[in-house]
Amino acid sequence: MSDEVMPFGALPEVSSVSALSRPRRFFGLALAVVLPAALTAGLVLVGPAIGLAGDALALLLTVIVTALVGGLWAAVVCALLSSTLLNYWFIPPVRTLEIGEPHNIWTVVGFVAVGLLVSGVVHRAASTASAAARAAAEARTLSDVARATLRGEDALPTLLEHMRHAFGMTSASLLCPDPSGSGTWQVVDARGPGAPATPEMADVHVSAGDDLVIALAGRPLGASDRAILGAFAAQVQALLERDELARAAALAARLEASERLRDALLAAVGHDLRTPLASATAAVSSLRSRDVTWADDERDELLATADESLARLASLVSDLLDLSRLRAGALTALRQTLWLDELLPPVLDELGPDAAKVVVRLPDDLPAVTGDAALVVRVLVNVIGNALRHAPSGSAPTTVTARRRGDRVELLVVDHGRGVPESDRARIFSPFQRLGDTDNTAGLGIGLALSRGLVEAMGGTLTPADTPGGGLTMVVDLPVDPPVDPPVDHGAIT
Repeated sequence: MSDEVMPFGALPEVSSVSALSRPRRFFGLALAVVLPAALTAGLVLVGPAIGLAGDALALLLTVIVTALVGGLWAAVVCALLSSTLLNYWFIPPVRTLEIGEPHNIWTVVGFVAVGLLVSGVVHRAASTASAAARAAAEARTLSDVARATLRGEDALPTLLEHMRHAFGMTSASLLCPDPSGSGTWQVVDARGPGAPATPEMADVHVSAGDDLVIALAGRPLGASDRAILGAFAAQVQALLERDELARAAALAARLEASERLRDALLAAVGHDLRTPLASATAAVSSLRSRDVTWADDERDELLATADESLARLASLVSDLLDLSRLRAGALTALRQTLWLDELLPPVLDELGPDAAKVVVRLPDDLPAVTGDAALVVRVLVNVIGNALRHAPSGSAPTTVTARRRGDRVELLVVDHGRGVPESDRARIFSPFQRLGDTDNTAGLGIGLALSRGLVEAMGGTLTPADTPGGGLTMVVDLPVDPPVDPPVDHGAIT
């Protein structure tokens, strides 16, 4: 069986496998009269060529056909009529209901008995086939219900739709009591026109556990159909319980992740924020000391230490605030036309002396991109700075290059360090991770997490890839800004 859920219209209706319909029974009774009469007329025209036994077998065939079409009672009528026609037209003296020879009495009695017996056997076989078809329809319907439940998304509407079509109903609703205790009902979900809003409005309703009620409108259901409806109700109850467990598990996972994040933040703050604060405090305290007379160059060095420590502290706090804004969805990126060759000089300036270890190779025909200039500079400083921190001493310079891919521009930051294993690449974008960082002064470990969030806020992506020959390449993907052709003088973005 295919894993695809059958179209609703193709589902076998549970109500369709039942006793013979009224029109079919009437047709069977008509056939019980017409078929023996027509066959008898034909046999009379043929004459005595096939003999009494042949005539009896031919009429017995009409009983079997009638039993298949119209059921037991039509076959009984056909057997009695056929025996009468057999006696009247074919048993001497013909054209009378008298029986001249005693053994012919047993012929008529035997004919009726065999006809009734065959009718019963045929009817029983038809009933068995009907029951088997009924069981197959139920199994098929329940299988579809189970598959719909396992699919998860939109499973409840799917179940109600299956239920409506399986039982030939016009509408189906899942109801629950009003939480206010007013005695009214609320519709959890409904399918079909005129869906019942209360159990009283439904033709049939069944409990689905925890005060939930499935209400169907369209027609009353028999006992066997109600049993299948109970299976539907059990599936609905299991689905709702599974959804509740999934919500509880998701909440627990969020709480666990939040707890891990809190612990990591406390551990990071315990060192990375305290270190620059302690350095600045020590420098200022030294300058304020009256016990020491500082030379001008020593005073300048202490002031530089305090300034650098406070700047680093401000940068760390800014990163934390921006990460919080990203997680809260409160950071909005501007849509500006940007030329990457004009954004890299301020990036290199911010990197300071380490910029000497960076080689920039941008194609001359590189198109403009759409993004926020300040955010792009922030991302590139983080990504390039991260590559420089992990570059081994004496390794090749970190290279910044770019290429166009359709309506996107990929900016590649290529380092030749130790690289990152495939299994660890997702972790480098998690906050407070220092994968392979032995220098605890490197920061809070949120640079790449923040960078990915900033790039995604601009409609781009930040992904890692292997550097040929060893190392890690970070790919910053941004959308091309139309028009593609650069203007004659686009000026500098500051």
